[in-house]
Amino acid sequence: MKQLATGQPAPFGAHLRDNGVNFCLYSAHAEKVELCLFDETGSEQHLPLRGRTGNLWHGFLPDAKAGQRYGYRIYGPFDPKNGHRFNPKKVLIDPSARAIDGVLHDNARFTGGTDAPDDKDSAVVAPKSVVVAGNFDWGDDKPPAIPWGETVIYEAHVRGLTRQHPRIPAAIRGTYAGLAHPVMLEYLQHLGVTAIELLPVQHHADEPRLQKLGLSNYWGYNVLAPCAVDPRYASGQGGVSALNEFKSAVKALHQAGIEVILDVVFNHSAELDIDGPFISFRGIDNASYYWLNEDGSDNNMTGCGNTLRLMDDEVIAWTIDCLNYWVRECHVDGFRFDLATVLGRTPEFSPQSPLFNAIKQDTVLSQVKLIAEPWDIGTGGYQLGNFPPPFAEWSDIWRDDMRQFWLHGDISLGQFAGRLAASADKFNPAKREPWASVNMLTAHDGFTLRDLVSFNQKHNQANGEENRDGHNENFSQNHGEEGLEASAQVLQQRRLSQRALLATLFLSQGTPMLLAGDEQGNSQSGNNNAYCQDNPLTWLDWENADESLTAYTSALIALRRKIPALTQNRWWQEGSEDVQWLNQQGQPMSPGDWEQGPQQWLQICLSQRWLLIVNASLHEVDLQLPPGNWQPVAPFNSVLFDEEPRRVMEGSQWRAAAKTLCVLQDFTPQSRSL
Repeated sequence: MKQLATGQPAPFGAHLRDNGVNFCLYSAHAEKVELCLFDETGSEQHLPLRGRTGNLWHGFLPDAKAGQRYGYRIYGPFDPKNGHRFNPKKVLIDPSARAIDGVLHDNARFTGGTDAPDDKDSAVVAPKSVVVAGNFDWGDDKPPAIPWGETVIYEAHVRGLTRQHPRIPAAIRGTYAGLAHPVMLEYLQHLGVTAIELLPVQHHADEPRLQKLGLSNYWGYNVLAPCAVDPRYASGQGGVSALNEFKSAVKALHQAGIEVILDVVFNHSAELDIDGPFISFRGIDNASYYWLNEDGSDNNMTGCGNTLRLMDDEVIAWTIDCLNYWVRECHVDGFRFDLATVLGRTPEFSPQSPLFNAIKQDTVLSQVKLIAEPWDIGTGGYQLGNFPPPFAEWSDIWRDDMRQFWLHGDISLGQFAGRLAASADKFNPAKREPWASVNMLTAHDGFTLRDLVSFNQKHNQANGEENRDGHNENFSQNHGEEGLEASAQVLQQRRLSQRALLATLFLSQGTPMLLAGDEQGNSQSGNNNAYCQDNPLTWLDWENADESLTAYTSALIALRRKIPALTQNRWWQEGSEDVQWLNQQGQPMSPGDWEQGPQQWLQICLSQRWLLIVNASLHEVDLQLPPGNWQPVAPFNSVLFDEEPRRVMEGSQWRAAAKTLCVLQDFTPQSRSL
């Protein structure tokens, strides 16, 4: 019969020591905590945690080893009106577990009870936490440490990125090993991106509703164990664990000079609403881990049934510990926080929230890249521009304004210029740097770039929600015909729009983020909420990739690196060497020029040597170029892509084709001021 020693109140989770394993769990309102050990046959042994320091329950199990499966049963009051829902009939996952064995199926045994505790024991079906050894040979691995000003982010899904890649061995397609394959690394290097931002790789669960429909949560934002690598993306080749396969991928990406940023979910959990699976936080300490209303019900500020309450010292410490694990043990380079307004809720949003302050004070986390999705659905949930340093933020106003400018023509030149200049109106007043604006045309949530120019309406019927899900206001433009198939003229107009939008993305100040596949013309057939489509609809179609568009994108990224105004972290000042805004006559824009009607053409001189000629109108425009020996920078001026440019340049005159952004370079021997 195994016995527990008192153990230590740190760190959180299960950690190997020289002669056993230390367990530590936070619960402020529990009356008794039992560690449950499971052997290979499924037999269970209960061991009370006798150590308690404040609200930390702990114990030490001598001679325990890596691979030990465990869970918790927790005793306490069942008092829903006061937020307490303890139920020792349910085996609970450790929130700090480094690995999970098992799948969270749709099963009545996971019901915790609403008005009274459910009496069905869940041990036989509950996923189990697993003790993990941290052994891995990192060699001379070190972070690429790419400066923010030089960062180009590539948002991708581990499975979708390589699942259909013909040059990657079939056995590792769609896995961590596939992500690290030389073919993939070479592609990312050639494209020119500096960081890959991965949709959640943490162990997630499929919602019961999706399971009933025969679907799955492809995106992975329904996280079950935020410190555990999801084994579904592991190839298992050579007997390598999912964790070590992921670490190998990080190491390979670092060797290729590419940073790894993880999407993390600290706004809600896979327990969903009160009728969801009773598997972790709900049973450990519902009132401490979740925001609750006065009647004890969930304050659902995420739209996912529950909202994590990141307020108490121990919950803050647990969150910091989890993030540190990914950096210290897995060598990731940063995080993108899903529905990140929750991180600052007290319950009102505050840039000085306990978690924000803890992150800023942490010697590890304060040095990595941190990106916020600056909204949730609660009161005061939209907080773009209000996050504290060192956070960057996804900029939806950049996305929406640039879409409207190019695809609908109903955004003024002033708004366009403001977005091109890193949305200084949002970030500069708060003393943030230009890189804080993460500019994006598209992301996993919404249309792909090709669909953006091919569909006026969303087509989400495959999701099983009668096309009610997904955004309705996409600012998309099908150019006259709905769907991917269209006339040659419409397809040509779409190609122009794709290229103008991509050029705007990479030639704007701020941090550009490219959705994987947009550089290839990837489509999801008009589905703008493909969260539950783990199939060829969402996997990149490498066989039919638009190679000319890929080459165009790569050349844009390479050009971006050459222009100091785009890579230096300083706000542009009118009349400085960084930027000059010029009118149709090549003269500095006057207040009257900015206020002039629906004019949609503009010249922008960056770093005195590169001239961006923007024409978002539906007709050609003749412009007077500023003084200089201006020459077109290929391939940005090719209207027909593989043919010579049609634009005519005579002396200092330039004819800008409709719906284009072209780039000229001044080959005068020395820089000159305009």
